[in-house]
Amino acid sequence: MRARTVAIAAALLLSVGCAQHEPRGSGDLGVIVERSAGRLQVVDTTRQTSIGAIGGLGDLSHASVVYSRDGRYAYVFGRDGGLTKVDLLRLRIERRIVQSGNSIGGAISQDGKLVAAANYTPGGVRVFDADTLEMLADIPATYGDGGQRAKVVGLEDAAGSRFAFSLFEAGEIWVADLSVPRAPKIQKFRNIGRQPYDALITLDGRYYLAGLFGEDGVAMLDLWHPERGVRRVLDGYGRGEQPLPVFKMPHLEGWAMAGHLAFLPAVGRHEVLVVDTTTWLEAGRIQVAGQPVFVMAQPDGRKIWVNFALPDNDKVQVIDTETRQVVRTLSPGKAVLHMEFTARGETVWISARDDNRVTVYDTATFEQKAVLAAEQPSGIFFTVRALRFGF
Repeated sequence: MRARTVAIAAALLLSVGCAQHEPRGSGDLGVIVERSAGRLQVVDTTRQTSIGAIGGLGDLSHASVVYSRDGRYAYVFGRDGGLTKVDLLRLRIERRIVQSGNSIGGAISQDGKLVAAANYTPGGVRVFDADTLEMLADIPATYGDGGQRAKVVGLEDAAGSRFAFSLFEAGEIWVADLSVPRAPKIQKFRNIGRQPYDALITLDGRYYLAGLFGEDGVAMLDLWHPERGVRRVLDGYGRGEQPLPVFKMPHLEGWAMAGHLAFLPAVGRHEVLVVDTTTWLEAGRIQVAGQPVFVMAQPDGRKIWVNFALPDNDKVQVIDTETRQVVRTLSPGKAVLHMEFTARGETVWISARDDNRVTVYDTATFEQKAVLAAEQPSGIFFTVRALRFGF
């Protein structure tokens, strides 16, 4: 009788707990980085509202985020070298380490078991167990006589427990195979061009493309056939022209792909470059309002959204991918830093750092759907990234 009474009491407590904390999925969650506060704001993208905040994340001035396969955990890479595992459902820090002096981002492996951090100081890549954040591998980005270490940029996840990344000062692309995490195998591709500054991996995970800051052109590696080496595309696209001063390093990411076309920011120019990915030849250029920073495609590939460096960083322009014309110029606020689409692209969320707000736009009508207050917001990252290469 006593055992039955205890069982009934336990069941009642469980039902009360469920009533107070209704289970929910993570598929429509995301985070807004509040850089000056060292905090994440967790948002519900369906209701377009904030549901809580998680602080104590250190220097988030250039923070990036990747997600566990189930979208529950966010891995936050801070500029201070912090790597923090955050539970979005419980709104708390699960684990936190400081793994370097200066980190620039990271990636998560295809199977979700490994998290890799790209470091400026000391230059290299460190790989961690996604569950415990135990360090499994340390890959120093040495070059030349082995006494120098390069800054690592453009770290991307690839198929088969591999990570691809670029060495800024060395002008190299490396591919690390972490099939045996404590014994990584490294392929090195040298003389790929001067100062690779960022990279993208195509949505199918096949091609790794590194933008070059020290010269015109893009370095491309076919990850299906790495034995073919690095190929140059768009080599000398700006030859004979006087480049403008570069006010902010542009970004290349997988979201700049739309169908068979790639849309890339031109370094130091008021242009978006169009590349036919069936031939990897230039297919056109689109004049825009300023120097592009992010060139991002909606999930359906119908439109491209572009933000800009100073002095045009209060604008966002929208390009129709069929006509390749600018169809709308928006003014979301001062110092637009990032944009993020919901899973099917019905809305885009845009951060305006100096106006302390994030604006949600309808991508079909350009109507403002919501405005969320945020303290100096920068990056916006939704959990749909968990299902894609390069995110």
